[in-house]
Amino acid sequence: MIDRTKWFFHPVFIFVFSVAALAASLFFYIYWYVEVSARIADIVRRFNLDRSQIIAPQTWLVILVLSLLVGIILAGIFLIFTYNRKLIQLYRMQHNFINNFTHELKTPLTSLNLYLETFLRHDLSREDRVRYLHFMLRDVRRLEGNVTRILNLARIESGGDDETLVIADLVETVKNFYELNGHLFRNGEIGIRNPGGRPFPYRINPSLFDMLLMNLTTNALKYNDADIPKIDVTFVPEKKKLHIRFEDNGIGLERKQLKKIFRKFYQVGNPDNMTARGSGIGLYLARHIARIHRGRIAAESEGPGKGSVFTVTLPLKRRAE
Repeated sequence: MIDRTKWFFHPVFIFVFSVAALAASLFFYIYWYVEVSARIADIVRRFNLDRSQIIAPQTWLVILVLSLLVGIILAGIFLIFTYNRKLIQLYRMQHNFINNFTHELKTPLTSLNLYLETFLRHDLSREDRVRYLHFMLRDVRRLEGNVTRILNLARIESGGDDETLVIADLVETVKNFYELNGHLFRNGEIGIRNPGGRPFPYRINPSLFDMLLMNLTTNALKYNDADIPKIDVTFVPEKKKLHIRFEDNGIGLERKQLKKIFRKFYQVGNPDNMTARGSGIGLYLARHIARIHRGRIAAESEGPGKGSVFTVTLPLKRRAE
């Protein structure tokens, strides 16, 4: 049986009730004050009393002061309400993240346990052993990726990465990254375009910048239902800025999700019915790393099924002298 009394304790009801009660008290107090002031003025006039002996009511001044005080109280209530709602939303996102992440850890562990038991109980042919070993390596990489994301989150948020910034050509850095990690993206096609043909030297933290590229690339490939996932990385200089565009042919995004996806623990989908996808960490880390490099990151999409574009914008004035 549903407890129908719970809505009395809902934050929205408490907020609306508090505001209504405060507004009502202000209205009745002002009404009472005006009535009293009018009667005092009537008594002074009726008995021809000396006005200097009567304290001037200064009605409008009192109303103004009361209104300002009430406005401050209302602003405080609104801020508390907004903060409370954000805390509730963050709690839900964290709860959903923990559930999904636990599943991400448990699934490969269960799979590994099954393969190991198969090795113990059956005399497998070499072909079957090799096939199962490939499956196990895949699960190990999946576990490694999940653990690495958590460690990276803790390291970056604590400011524990003290690696010295070095000057590197961004175009060559991106090319080297995909050459060294091509085995991780075998199922997709990645193209790198630099129409101007010019280098873009920039001070970067190599490990963090690689992490940025890894998160954007894995995100584009993960949220992609195409037969052949594609990513086009394009360098577009514009005045004193450099835009690095990562355009994919993935599932796309709704307009309301374009800014939310960079929030910590935010997952695409519906967290309430556990259909959310992803860990909610990758793009948050990408935005954080872009800020460390004095840049920013933004997302664009024409809608679901029409792919997405993630653009990293860096100031060219930070080029090497």
